[in-house]
Amino acid sequence: MKNVNESAGIDVSKLTIDVHLFKKNKHHQFVNKSNGFKEMIQWIKKEGLVVEEVLFCFEHTGWYCLELSFFLHEIALKYTCVNPIEIKRSIGLKRAKTDKDDAGYLAHYAWLRREEIKQSVPPSQNIIELQRMMSLREQLVKQSVALKNLRTGMLQIVISREIDPSILILDQTIKELEQQTKNIEKEMELLIKSDTNLKENYLLSKTVKGVGKILAVQMLIHIHNYTRFLSWRQFSSYCGLVPYPYQSGTSIRGRNKIHSISDRKMKSLLSMSAISAIRSDKELKMYYEQRVKEGKPKMVVINIIRNKIVARVFSTVKRGTPYVELNKFTA
Repeated sequence: MKNVNESAGIDVSKLTIDVHLFKKNKHHQFVNKSNGFKEMIQWIKKEGLVVEEVLFCFEHTGWYCLELSFFLHEIALKYTCVNPIEIKRSIGLKRAKTDKDDAGYLAHYAWLRREEIKQSVPPSQNIIELQRMMSLREQLVKQSVALKNLRTGMLQIVISREIDPSILILDQTIKELEQQTKNIEKEMELLIKSDTNLKENYLLSKTVKGVGKILAVQMLIHIHNYTRFLSWRQFSSYCGLVPYPYQSGTSIRGRNKIHSISDRKMKSLLSMSAISAIRSDKELKMYYEQRVKEGKPKMVVINIIRNKIVARVFSTVKRGTPYVELNKFTA
């Protein structure tokens, strides 16, 4: 990043932000609200710095850092939102932990990597709202599954399920949760339809065999409406679908492995998508059966199909036309 003369590490918590200026070696704490952010800018200016030449760096802490991201983006300041694991591994051995120290580590990290760091861009308001709705839906589904499992266990010792009060309450609660799940899904669809670009990419991704509405929405959220990753290979690596070599010297030469750092939610959804695609897509079904027949492990073949699905979705969105099966054009 060009024209950076100072780095500011920001440790974000629920109520406060701790800010550390690397070269000035100054620390200050502010409220994690818009008025606190304005005070932070004034404090930096009082230190004799040009705020446009300061690189702000903070960890991704979910909802707590969103307001800060929007504030810095709106006034066109340089900032980067970093994965906490990357910061943790860059520090090395550390025994104590305080918010003040963490802000200092972030400032040091940003200053050392100021030339290679890329500026972050916050997701759109519709993507954030969509993510909020999806989080609620996941909680509703999780609670519904938990109550269904509880009901199954209770039925083993219930004499009459028609009059048992526990079973009746569980049935009523499960029914209400399922209805609320349908309601939030309808709201998600309405939100997508209200945004032309979101709607177009959502419908295009669903034309790929194996991609349902939940996976299509999750891809919109994780890829920030197909603006976060430059290619499908980058997204596959993010999801944990790409095997990497594992070797050291002459004694350790293991097979290629998928790295443990991945988005497990997307990985699981793509696994179910691959299984569905094998059943519904003749080309993928033929490919799966042929590779298994050749002796390829089933999970390896499924992983290849997961990558094929990701590549197809990215291609349809980039091209702007629905996916068409090749076998429809065969004689």
